[in-house]
Amino acid sequence: MRHLSFFLSNLTNFLNFLFPFLIKIPSKSLPVQIKTMVSLARSGRRLQRYEEGYRLVVGCIPYRYKKSQEPSPVEELEVLVISAQNGKGMLFPKGGWENDESMEEAAKRETEEEAGVIGVVGDKLGPWHYQSKRSCIMHESYMFPLLVKEVLACWPEREIRERRWVTINEAREVCHNRWMREALEELVRLHPQAQS
Repeated sequence: MRHLSFFLSNLTNFLNFLFPFLIKIPSKSLPVQIKTMVSLARSGRRLQRYEEGYRLVVGCIPYRYKKSQEPSPVEELEVLVISAQNGKGMLFPKGGWENDESMEEAAKRETEEEAGVIGVVGDKLGPWHYQSKRSCIMHESYMFPLLVKEVLACWPEREIRERRWVTINEAREVCHNRWMREALEELVRLHPQAQS
């Protein structure tokens, strides 16, 4: 058992060493097994950023344009929501911003890991402040609109997350975090055609 513990400890250190090199390889070029191992190297809070007592959290509101069924050139904005890890409610992908990445890189990483989508980030929305439901830690959070360019069939959290494209109104109903609904309203304000 001691040998297994030693092996796992060294494997984690090795993956942490490799991560800066692997992250520069386009994700399409990495086998699913390596992408999953790299995401495991991101578990834990050792590299988490904190500022003035707040844990810094970033994420994305993935969106796309869907052609309207009506005979008009209007395109409807849809957003991608994912299930919470505990299975209670839907939300947008988000997670901790770590010391070795930019805010945008962290938001894109969290979105790929949790929702399995890749895209182009827009301008930062936020900040919002909230207290964790599981602990007394305070969070400062930022969200980015992410225009989805690719939907992955395999992604690190596909076994524990459900993902679903919804209209803006549906997102308002199913998203259980108040601050995420406020971020959604900011996105709607930036995209007037999303009012429906």
